[in-house]
Amino acid sequence: MTTRKTNATSRIPEFKSIEEEAEFWDTHDTTDFEDEFKPVKVRFAKNLSESINIRFDPQTLAELRKLAHEKGVGPTTLARMWIMEHLKREKEQSAAP
Repeated sequence: MTTRKTNATSRIPEFKSIEEEAEFWDTHDTTDFEDEFKPVKVRFAKNLSESINIRFDPQTLAELRKLAHEKGVGPTTLARMWIMEHLKREKEQSAAP
């Protein structure tokens, strides 16, 4: 997986929306821009075999779903990502001198 370099000399324009970006890539070939991409580190979830249920009020769940949609992931995935990030931060803070 790759991500786009962010520099002032990029031939790839800044997009105002996903739709605008989709239109651009519908008419352009990514291989023409290979020099503008850089590798990214991809981390896959471990084999997840246990689950917990978390109850939210309708407004909170709607907000979670909206944010997840904007990020292109499901609400469960986004909640899991946030929990994992928070647990990592807690672990790092407790290990700090």
